Amino acid sequence: MKKTTNIALASAVTGLLALAGTAMTTTSAVAAEGKEKCYGVVKAGKNDCATKTSSCAGTSKVDGQKDAFVMVPKGLCDRLVGGDKEAK
Repeated sequence: MKKTTNIALASAVTGLLALAGTAMTTTSAVAAEGKEKCYGVVKAGKNDCATKTSSCAGTSKVDGQKDAFVMVPKGLCDRLVGGDKEAK
């Protein structure tokens, strides 16, 4: 009986993880609408995606790195000091 319970629990957890992954993908796509990349305003290690010098998110080396971006609501980047819509 214990083995059956463990299998049922593992199946339930696997199903929830698969569902969560699908929901996160959909949410990310919807969240991207109405947003834009803003370069040069990110704190070190807080960038959203790869830069010219690194291949992963969260790898910017310094605050305000010119080729590191963060997604912000459209129009906000123009109001941020140092913000630019293109990498330098």
